[in-house]
Amino acid sequence: MKQHHVIDSPYGPLTLVATDGSLSGLYMTDQRHRPPEETFGEPDDTPFGEVMDELRAYFAGELKEFTVPLRLDGTPFQRSVWEQLRKIPYGETRTYGALADALGSPKASRAVGLANGKNPVGIIVPCHRVVGADGSLTGYGGGLDRKQRLLDFERGSALF
Repeated sequence: MKQHHVIDSPYGPLTLVATDGSLSGLYMTDQRHRPPEETFGEPDDTPFGEVMDELRAYFAGELKEFTVPLRLDGTPFQRSVWEQLRKIPYGETRTYGALADALGSPKASRAVGLANGKNPVGIIVPCHRVVGADGSLTGYGGGLDRKQRLLDFERGSALF
């Protein structure tokens, strides 16, 4: 069973999606790879109390690591990339190559990038913490300026 709820954030509206009670999606309004609205299920905020609390605390600068249960549907490779993303500490970045190395597939940087782009739970699974080999900002489904704002916020150089 799927349910969804829209909340306000410093980025504008975020659509939260739950599958069988666990968070399975967090989408910005104009995000690349955002599924069609009709796939989000019924409007209902019931399964999102803990998620909303953690997001409020994150945007207030009080939470550095999310603990809400997730249901991440994807290929085994995608899920392994998303698990590696969750290991990147708050305020830090990793390159696509470093993630590929951590997965034991040093030549898989491009595949890591594709899986990163399909991350269904942005912010909580911190795909914004991945940068190019030279440290430059590259690809972010929510836009590069949002990615920069998130990184600046986590590094303490910007407030929401």
